[in-house]
Amino acid sequence: MNQGKACRSCRYVLEAGDVCPVCGSNQFTTFWRGYVVVLKAEESEIAQKMGITKPGKYALRLSRW
Repeated sequence: MNQGKACRSCRYVLEAGDVCPVCGSNQFTTFWRGYVVVLKAEESEIAQKMGITKPGKYALRLSRW
């Protein structure tokens, strides 16, 4: 079972709160799979491919609902 909810806009995984600290969205899903932890976005190929610019925990796959 996943912990937290993932932002539908940027995929940031939020443990608590109602506003994404990365993009400011309030659209979330609890249906997500896998995650990547980004420490240095500017040096990470995965972060660049996913469009991630800030450090944090990001969901790899979101549900379509």
